[in-house]
Formats: sequence, structure tokens, C-alpha cells
Amino acid sequence: MITSMTGYGKATKDLGNTKITVQIKSLNSKGMDLNVKLPSLYREKELEVRSMLSNLLQRGKVDMILTNESQDEVSRLSINKELFKSHYTSLKNLKEELGDTDPSDLIRLVCGLPDVMVTETKELDENEWPQVLHVIKEAVKALESFRKQEGDILKEEFTLRVNTIAQLLEDVKQFEENRIKTVRERITKHLEELISDDNYDKDRLEQELVFYMEKFDVTEEKVRLKGHCEYFISTMNEEGAQGKKLGFISQEMGREINTLGSKANDSNIQKLVVAMKDELEKIKEQVLNTL
Repeated sequence: MITSMTGYGKATKDLGNTKITVQIKSLNSKGMDLNVKLPSLYREKELEVRSMLSNLLQRGKVDMILTNESQDEVSRLSINKELFKSHYTSLKNLKEELGDTDPSDLIRLVCGLPDVMVTETKELDENEWPQVLHVIKEAVKALESFRKQEGDILKEEFTLRVNTIAQLLEDVKQFEENRIKTVRERITKHLEELISDDNYDKDRLEQELVFYMEKFDVTEEKVRLKGHCEYFISTMNEEGAQGKKLGFISQEMGREINTLGSKANDSNIQKLVVAMKDELEKIKEQVLNTL
């Protein structure tokens, strides 16, 4: 079934004193263009996350952001008291020696010195990681659901456009007989203007007319284009990612439409060909967004 590469998914979960939030955004791309942002706590798991996302999402420009909001952030910040006292005493004595007895700004100054304020680094809890991984998978499910909804819209769009091309192809038939007749009359008239009836071989003329009629014949192009349209619809309803395959089929449709136009030699058929090309361009634009 058709699936879009465009989508968005989000999932959250409370893990004790930490709230995990995962957001995933996907846009169209020729391959997998993956950008993963993890807090330093989970940085060692980045390769595992990237591998999982690549397998699940297959294609697209994917951005994943994982954030962890800790409720005990303040308690993780501590003061190295011994180092603080040492720096404070040294600076206070220096100020007094210089004749400055106002210690009001010393606390702020000392707190800004290296290693005075210490942030306790939380270690990754391997028992917690499976729960974090579950949140990522839930965000992926939300993204996939979004992609499928967009895919349903794409399917309707493709069906409409392909059916329109098929109908335009049917409309070509009403102009074919008159087109061949017009070409035959034009060639004959030109010959009659250039030479007299006695100066040409009428059998040879018939052979030449047959040759030109075959050059103008568009039966094969019509049969192939109709087959490509049917193949596009059947491929669209198959399971799995079909975006690249649909792209190849649309290219083949374009070749047959172009050949039909070059052979048409009729203004009415040319108008139908232009309409087909317009529909096909809209199909190609949407195929680029198909997984």
C-alpha cells in the first residue's frame, strides 16, 4: 500500500524522576538521511537507535530528538566546600592586603571558578534503557500512522491522475481515422502538384504511403501506455515500499506519451497529449514523496 515519506510522531513517558520525550519528523528524500539528537546520558546508544530507525523507516529525511527532563535537577548540583573555602580565604586575604575590606562580591566570584560548582553526572541505567527504547518505538508508530494517512491521500491522487490519462488515451481514438485520411490526402495533393499523372508509379506511391502511415501509427504507443497505467495502479496496491518502482513506471509512461505526441501530426491529439503530460507531471511530483 502507498505510504508517504512525510510525517510526524511524538511519544512521552515518565520514568521515576525523569520525563522522556521523543519527537520524530520525516520529509521526502532519495534515501535514508537520518539525524539523531540524544542527551549525553544516552549518547552511547546512538548507533543502536540509528540502526533501529533505519530499519523501521527505510527512506526519508528523518530528524529524531530525545529529551529527558529531570525533576531533581537542583539536587544534582553540589559545591566543593573545601575548594570554595580555600579560594574564598585566599581572595579575602588578598583584598585586605590591598586595602579593600568589602567581601560582598567574593561569593559570586568564587562560585565562578573552575571545579567549585560540581554537577553530578548521572550514569546510564541499563534497566531503564529498554523503557526509553519503548518510547522511541511509540514515536515511530505515531510517525508511521501519520505516513499511512498521507499515503491514503496520495493513493486517491494517483488513482485520479492515472485514470484521467487513461481516459485521455481513449479520447485519442476519435481523431485517428480522420488524421490518417488527412495525411494521405495531403501527401497525394503535394505529389499531384509536383508531377503529372504519367510521371510516377502509382504502385510505388501506395508503398510510400503505407510507409508513412506506419510511421504515423500510434497503436503500439497506446497499448504500452495503457499497460503502464494498469501496472501503476496494481503496483500502488502492493505491500511494501513502492515509491521507487512507481517512479520508474511514471518515466515509462512519459516516454510513451512523448512518442505519441511526436507521431500525432494532429492538433486535437496534441491537445490530449499536453493534458496527459500535465497529469503525469503531477504524478511525478507526488511520487517523490512516496516511500
